[in-house]
Amino acid sequence: MAASRVSDLHRTAFVTGASTGLGLAFTEMLLAEGVRVWGTSRDPARLADLARSHPGAFTPVALDLRDGQLAVRIFQEQDRAADGFDLVINNAGYGVFGDFAATSFTHWREQLEVMLVHTAQLSHAALPGLLARRHGALVNLSSLAAEFPLPYQSAYNMAKAGLTALNESLMIETAGSGVVILDVRPGDYRTDFENSVRRPPAAETPRMARVWAAFATMMRSGPPPAHAAAVLRRALLRHRSGTVRMGRFFQAVAGPFLARFGSLRLKRRIQAHYFDLA
Repeated sequence: MAASRVSDLHRTAFVTGASTGLGLAFTEMLLAEGVRVWGTSRDPARLADLARSHPGAFTPVALDLRDGQLAVRIFQEQDRAADGFDLVINNAGYGVFGDFAATSFTHWREQLEVMLVHTAQLSHAALPGLLARRHGALVNLSSLAAEFPLPYQSAYNMAKAGLTALNESLMIETAGSGVVILDVRPGDYRTDFENSVRRPPAAETPRMARVWAAFATMMRSGPPPAHAAAVLRRALLRHRSGTVRMGRFFQAVAGPFLARFGSLRLKRRIQAHYFDLA
């Protein structure tokens, strides 16, 4: 008989970046499904409302992905406290907007370390327990930016494409193990993401200004985070590895279809039009 609630499959979950945006929506969905959640934030005070409204079901965890080794130790401590997580969702991340050549490489390197290397470290820490129990799911948040790169967010695109490659590798390696690997690729959602994007000081060209305006408009007009949580819920209940695209219809369905069956030239023209660069 198919599972009707996520808690039929997963009793405990670890969610990074649980205080805002998609991470908060995922956390609220899991709690509503009866799953005990350990949610992280760099500032645990931002998790206080969740802890108050879900006593005994939600555990706030202070975790900063800028220190990968410390993040792994914290994860392992919480994993032991939970007697093993059934579900791990690596969601935390951030954006940097800038001209690649004109921006100090320090900004790009840090973003790649945080969002790709250190997220991969958490995946590496989580998998042995899942495999030993022959049950559970690892969800790594990639992005549709892995397929349709965002102009002036080069390291974000690289990190998300790298996570997608990791997820694809793990799907092959864990086949038949009982462990589910989900490569989740969100498009634009109505979160506060654009306001948290770092914009290193540099001369901004009119071209960059047009791209930023288009990006901000798309984020503000996207579906609510609850939509992403509902899509993830359905994917978890299917209990099989795969790619999960989510967002407005053009981004999650039409765009990938055109990219698959059209030419690279067409794909690039669509992207240029999307960001007012046509």
